[in-house]
Amino acid sequence: NMNIEQCKAEIKRHEGEVLAIYENSLGYKTLGVGHLCQPHEVEYNWDIGTPVSQETVDKYYTIDFDKHYAEAIHVFGSQEAFYNLPEPIQHVLVNMCFNLGGTRLSKFRKMLTACWEHNWDEMARQMQDSRWFYQVGRRSVELQNIVLEQR
Repeated sequence: NMNIEQCKAEIKRHEGEVLAIYENSLGYKTLGVGHLCQPHEVEYNWDIGTPVSQETVDKYYTIDFDKHYAEAIHVFGSQEAFYNLPEPIQHVLVNMCFNLGGTRLSKFRKMLTACWEHNWDEMARQMQDSRWFYQVGRRSVELQNIVLEQR
């Protein structure tokens, strides 16, 4: 099974971790490891810059990670096929899902097909053929290199 802790550490390194309420690049209230504050959460009404405990950040990160991990498997198509992938590829899919959300990840149809076929060159090519690739900078290049290392 997938090394959850390693995958979580990789995503945290890419997302960053802020122990406060901050505005993300789109102007949304965010905390911790890229957690978008929701109207039903107490922190939603806190001012930008308000400190947030490590415990709270960890709580939301666990919830968000678990959700995107399950979503990545669902988008890929089956648990069996997902766990048949090399583990670094599993990490790439979960990382992309955390970054994009399941709905946007599901639109990477050609990339997912290449991944399903274990065609790493084509998967890497399809990752690059997206706005996302150029929006996220170093992260996408790093994930693409992990894919190319599977050849």
